[in-house]
Amino acid sequence: MNPSNGLLVIDPARDPLGVLASTAPVVAAARHVRIRGEAVERVAGELSELDPPGWDEGLHWRDGTWRTAVWVLVLDALNFCFWSTSDDPAQRWRVEWQGHAHNGYDALAAALHRAVAEGRPLWDAAYLADVSDDEVSDILQSVKGAPSIPLFPTRVAHLREVGRGLLALGEDAARAGVTPVEYLIGEAGGSAARLVELVVRHFPSFDDTVLWPERSPLSETDTVPAQKIRFYKRAQILVADLHGAFAGSGLGAFHDLDGLTAFADYKVPQVLRRLGVLAYTPALATRIARRDLITAGSRPEVEIRAATVWACELLRRAMSTHGRAIATYELDWLLWTAGQALPPSSEPYHRTPTIFY
Repeated sequence: MNPSNGLLVIDPARDPLGVLASTAPVVAAARHVRIRGEAVERVAGELSELDPPGWDEGLHWRDGTWRTAVWVLVLDALNFCFWSTSDDPAQRWRVEWQGHAHNGYDALAAALHRAVAEGRPLWDAAYLADVSDDEVSDILQSVKGAPSIPLFPTRVAHLREVGRGLLALGEDAARAGVTPVEYLIGEAGGSAARLVELVVRHFPSFDDTVLWPERSPLSETDTVPAQKIRFYKRAQILVADLHGAFAGSGLGAFHDLDGLTAFADYKVPQVLRRLGVLAYTPALATRIARRDLITAGSRPEVEIRAATVWACELLRRAMSTHGRAIATYELDWLLWTAGQALPPSSEPYHRTPTIFY
């Protein structure tokens, strides 16, 4: 896609985090991934007939208080990399809850819901700050015979980071007469974008950025300056999840949700590719079909994520011409939900070991 065609024009009001601005050059110079403009209009018409899913109150735990906000923070601190590392993609981490076996993101929500039902205080910052490996293993216990959750040590580290980050806010929160998570959200002043920035600052594992391209010498003394590409997948989805968990009020009330972009992961580009909106080069398609690992921060991986962000933005714009006003985060939820029901014949998603999605 060439930026000269005007498709990558950005409304600053819809890009307060700079995600669209930083990813646009990647899309314009992409070598491995292409957005098929002719498919955007067709798919936008089809999607305009569908409604995004609501917040799943059965799967997610909530009590309507600040504890729910910390639970959601914990959820999205762990919300990454659920795909199978086995040669058999069906061999996945699974969790049993209320008589059902769940996998992927649903397994995480079920495991954390189960943990609260078992009496584990997932909203207690001190508990999280020093949570043991064994405790986390119990919380994320899989169905008998299923593999353990991938990247387990990193998830333990993220839980501790959440606890310690909240404890660090304790004095300011106490002076304000609120809990740390209420203080954090309150500091955003009702701004989704501001809350993303605060989350990234206080919990560094949410800082989903990458330098691109890798520094490559033009001569012995000159280099191409690397640019920071912003995705903020988990930080943005955290804000959207708070909005869902609190039904848009209280700790989930934000006045600028339209400034969120798509949450660039591995399921949404899989759906966009199946719909014909994204196209991969034969070489990249072959690697993905073989389930080869795509390195985090590599050019193909960054291109896939950047194209996902922009494909969703272009779909949102096209849907508006069909008389369907939809926020990008709602479109993302719609596409992600469709990805949970793809037939086995679908091309697989790309596999990247990463903490960001």
